[in-house]
Amino acid sequence: MDFIEKYSAEIKAWLMEHGPNFILAVITLLVGLFIINRVMKMVGKSMASKNTDQSLVSFITSMVNIGLKALLFISVAGMVGIKTTSFVAIIGAAGLAVGLALQGTLGNFAGGVLVLLFKPYKVGHLITAQGHTGWVTEIQIFVTTLRTVDNKTVIIPNGAISNGDITNFSTLGKIRVDLVMGISYDSDIRQAKEVLLSVLNSHEKVLKDPAPFVGVLELADSSVNLAVHPYCTPEDYWAVYFDIYEQGKIALDNAGITIPFPQVDVHMQK
Repeated sequence: MDFIEKYSAEIKAWLMEHGPNFILAVITLLVGLFIINRVMKMVGKSMASKNTDQSLVSFITSMVNIGLKALLFISVAGMVGIKTTSFVAIIGAAGLAVGLALQGTLGNFAGGVLVLLFKPYKVGHLITAQGHTGWVTEIQIFVTTLRTVDNKTVIIPNGAISNGDITNFSTLGKIRVDLVMGISYDSDIRQAKEVLLSVLNSHEKVLKDPAPFVGVLELADSSVNLAVHPYCTPEDYWAVYFDIYEQGKIALDNAGITIPFPQVDVHMQK
């Protein structure tokens, strides 16, 4: 009985001293959790309305949710008399250690956030980044995956992409194909241009706007080089590239226009 009375007295004393703070802490915890849930829903809806990538929405909302709840629990613990200074120090030290250990990964995460927010490219776009050219097949929070023109998979860290140059061939929906065809100096330049323009205009994948162009590029050692510039969609780039070379060669041959081999004039003197 003495034992029960002793601890009952201690509990009553603790309740008299900390009871109001304890009740206030419980109320603060419940109200804080309610507010955090409301804030998370608002943040999620706001990011979704801006067409933000779902993986980024889930990651950011979960990180913000964990951070706000950690602050709430530390505040509630302080209200009931628990010393929180050591908790804050431990969390700060752990955060610093994790930050140093994951420096590169955090850089890739920041790059992924920038890519997903500002959208310099999207899935399906043809881009050049970090020396690689290919179609974007997947954008993750840490890396971007490309399928190159020779059907290889290239995985590039988002930190490197966000800090480097990006060439996006799909943004405008049109891309110019740069070809060079040489004709002999004895051939008629005007006729050659007409023949090649006829090939370009008859190709179903060559766009009419902008109009295809054929012009003299340079007077080389063995040939007059013509610049042949058709426009097409990024998806048809390689089809147009190979077709125009093949069909252009056939059309020039049929017109009697020769494509010379490299040659050297040798003058013999006695």
